[in-house]
Parts: sequence; structure tokens; C-alpha cells
Amino acid sequence: MATPCRLRLLLVLLAAVAVAASHPAHEFCAAAGGGGGGAGGCGGGGDGTRILIKGGTVVNAHRAEEADVYIEDGVVVAVRPNIPVGDDNVRVIDATGKYVMPGGIDPHTHLEMEFMGTVTIDDFYSGHAAALAGGTTMHIDFVIPVNGNLTAGLESYKHKAEKAAMDYGFHMAITKWNDEVSREMEVMVKEHGINSFKFFMAYKGSLMVTDDLLLQGLQKCKSLGALAMVHAENGDAVAEGQQRMIDLGITGPEGKVVMSQLSFSSFLQLEGEATSRAIRLAKFVNTPLYVVHVMSTDAMEEIAKAKREGQRVIGEPVVSGLVLDDSWLWDPDFATASKYVMSPPIREAGHNKALQAALSSGILQLVGTDHCTFNSTQKAFGSDDFRKIPNGVNGKP
Repeated sequence: MATPCRLRLLLVLLAAVAVAASHPAHEFCAAAGGGGGGAGGCGGGGDGTRILIKGGTVVNAHRAEEADVYIEDGVVVAVRPNIPVGDDNVRVIDATGKYVMPGGIDPHTHLEMEFMGTVTIDDFYSGHAAALAGGTTMHIDFVIPVNGNLTAGLESYKHKAEKAAMDYGFHMAITKWNDEVSREMEVMVKEHGINSFKFFMAYKGSLMVTDDLLLQGLQKCKSLGALAMVHAENGDAVAEGQQRMIDLGITGPEGKVVMSQLSFSSFLQLEGEATSRAIRLAKFVNTPLYVVHVMSTDAMEEIAKAKREGQRVIGEPVVSGLVLDDSWLWDPDFATASKYVMSPPIREAGHNKALQAALSSGILQLVGTDHCTFNSTQKAFGSDDFRKIPNGVNGKP
């Protein structure tokens, strides 16, 4: 039996990832398979429309308890101990000694995303297959506009999602600002049900919006009752730091670490500074704010301060930031080290533990993967360095 601390880990949205790493696969019941046959030795029988999962440890947001779960036509009807089986046409799954939990929701993915001359390798089928294998049954992807056009971007992503194997939803990125974008935001909310919009404070020359445009975007989100999201880094300072790394001849993945450590760059503070700036702009407008992929204690502390003052701020760490540190970027094998390049970067040891504590205490609210994998830097960009790659590859392990 897991300790109470381990059970609490299951409460995060993507807990299946963390739990799978610390528990053997045979401790989990493969209950998702339909029909009879007892997948994974968990039991079988019935016509698949009525299922009773017996004797497992049911993990929900409020508690973990030993209970049965009864399902009819895909809907959970009852969760309580010792549910009787009064019909032979019920498929019974023995979950004794196993965890039973709702499917995870990943709020932050980038499937089949076109970016800087390449495209992420997972599409809406391969990404879904991987997610389902780990217990994630829904995700929310970011639509990237086509030349700033939101409607064209949405149509593109609808086409990409035709091969989907599980439930999904969409956020919308805002990569420029004008009256047409403002009008299209209203269309997205009222006609397409997209009510969360992401603004990039990084990727200068590509996706980045300036403060004046961010302010207008926040005001539009408020008027629509939509949720504003930010990728919080100081894009101007990051670009300057990158150029300094190139001037020093540091063009490999380790450049992310060096930028964080050299005093002239203060790269670590750039995430905290941008997080603080976004929070203050949102406070000025009086609208809620969602900060994606919180990777450092600097950013986390800005969120904690705002929440203490009563501001509505949601902080989202990602799995890589919770469990990894920047030592991977020093791997002598370029192909290995490049897999850990992302923006904001993975931090030195200690930040991950602090983010875990913030998640456990409620300072940070939910976990995403920011699944945004590129094949490899060398293949995608035809180069063995980062000279042509603003902000690195953004490739998440």
C-alpha cells in the first residue's frame, strides 16, 4: 500500500506519469479495454455497457478510499464500498491492490505544431495514443493562428484533429494584435466555445507580443469573460542573452545553463520579471491570469505574492520542471542534451522540489506537460548548434 504522501501525488491532473514511475505496471488495472476477456488479469464478462470495478483504491480530489465503482453506458453511477452485483450481464473487474482514478486532463499541449520551419513530431493520433497509454484521456491544445488569422488557424487545427483518438479542446494563441484579431476573439468565444487565449512574452520576432498589445489583449479577454494566459519570459532580454552566448562561442544546449548562471545575463530572473509584469498588467485591467509552464521559484513566488493579495492567478508547472534539473543539458552527447532544451529552461536542482511543494500547498494549481517534441535539433534545423534557433528548440522530454 502506498503512503499517504504518494496518494496525494495522484491528485494532480497528470499523476499517472508520476505514479507509473514509482509503481510496477502490474499494480494498475487495465480497465479501459471494452468487452470481455479480463485485460491484464483484472476480470471480464458482461456486455461492456455495465461495469463494476471492485475493491480498488479510488482516488478523487477530496480523498482516496477503498471502494467499488459502478458504470453504466460509460457514466459513473455509484462509488461506494461493497456494491452488490445483481445481474450476470455486468462485467466485473477485480481491482484489489490497485489504484482506480479518473482519466487525466492535460491542459497544455502542442500537437502537430508548425514552428520555425519544422513541426512537432506527435500528431493528434500518435500523441493521443501515448497519452491514453499513460492514463490521460483528454487534453487542450493551442491553436496557432495562420499569419495572425484566428479563424484560419482554427480550421487548420480542426483538420489536424480529424485523426483524434480521444477527447480534446482548444486554447487560442494570439500572435499579433489589430481590430480584426479583436473581432475574431469574440467569434471564437461566442461561436466556437474557445474562451482561453495565450499571449507569448517570448520568441522575439516570431510569436512575441509587446506590452501594449498584451494590455489590449487582456482588456479584450475581460470584456469577453475569457481567460488570458501568458508564456512569461522577457523576450527582449532573452534575445540579448542568446546573442551574448553566440559571441562567446557557446552554441550547444549547455548555453541554456550558462545564460542562467552568468551575472550579466541574470537569465533566471527573466521568467520572474515577466511573470510579475504580466500579473501587474492583469491586476491593472482587473482580469484573471493563467501563467503557463512555471519553471522557477522566481516565477512561483510572484504568483504566491499575487494570490496572497487576493488576485486571481493560476500557476501551471509542467512535468519536466517538477522532476528534472539542468544537469541533463551538460550531457556530452548532443542528441541527448538537446532533448532537454525548452523555454523557459529547466532549472538547477532545487527549483523542482520547490515547485512540487508549491503544487502540494495550492500555490500552483494544476500540471501540464507542454508536450511539444521536435524530432531533433540537427535534423530539423540542419545544424549542430543553436545559432539559428531563437530560444532553443522548445523540445520537451
